[in-house]
Amino acid sequence: MIEILDDDQLARARGAGALVGGILQSLKQRAAVGVNLLDLDRWTKQMIEDAGAVSCYVDYAPSFGRGPFGHYVCTAVNDAVLHGMPHDYALADGDLLTLDLAVTLRGISADAAISFVVGESAASDDLAMIDATERALTAAIAVARPGARIGDLSHAIGAVLGDAGYPVNLEFGGHGIGSTMHQDPHVANDGRPGRGYRLRPGLLLALEPWVMADTDRLITDADGWTLRSATGCRTAHTEHTIAITETGGEILTLPR
Repeated sequence: MIEILDDDQLARARGAGALVGGILQSLKQRAAVGVNLLDLDRWTKQMIEDAGAVSCYVDYAPSFGRGPFGHYVCTAVNDAVLHGMPHDYALADGDLLTLDLAVTLRGISADAAISFVVGESAASDDLAMIDATERALTAAIAVARPGARIGDLSHAIGAVLGDAGYPVNLEFGGHGIGSTMHQDPHVANDGRPGRGYRLRPGLLLALEPWVMADTDRLITDADGWTLRSATGCRTAHTEHTIAITETGGEILTLPR
């Protein structure tokens, strides 16, 4: 299903996006050395409920997961990159943490992710990898306008990640979003320009470049959800929900 939102729905999408962006920034500020991932999840639950929103994750049970996810935020640490299930782990200095969050507010969903290094011991390779995903996202947003095609966005992402030297996995990528979290069209993190669905005003997309330092292969953790690099290397993931408008791509998941 591909949804095209009307003006009222777009206004609600902006509210959902601002909420997601704000919660992620609050969690980043709290994610200090010694903080437990389960505390981050508990704080997320409280902020979602205080805003009158609904988690997209708690009851989420797709074919690639093991039963309902059961938590409010994805917490991927170091070699974990996607769908990181919160568990009893205290953050250490130098951990590379990705927080991925999706909520529904007033019937419209928004989805975003940030990666950052906890504490004071940030390795240059980690910072470079995070920067590559951020630059790839910026490149995709720059070409997201009416008349462009999904392949244009995928190519923009893949060009940045490839030039930075990272292998690109095509199993998981960006997606349409609207009244539900995951919709068509799929937005792979590499592709051929001029191919795929043509963008229209009112379309919402969650774009999410992610990489693993030296592999494109994933393994699934024993929890049935957390996806890790097959080699144990570090990972990074950046995501925004954008709206296609007459003038280009509007980022919705920036904190106000």
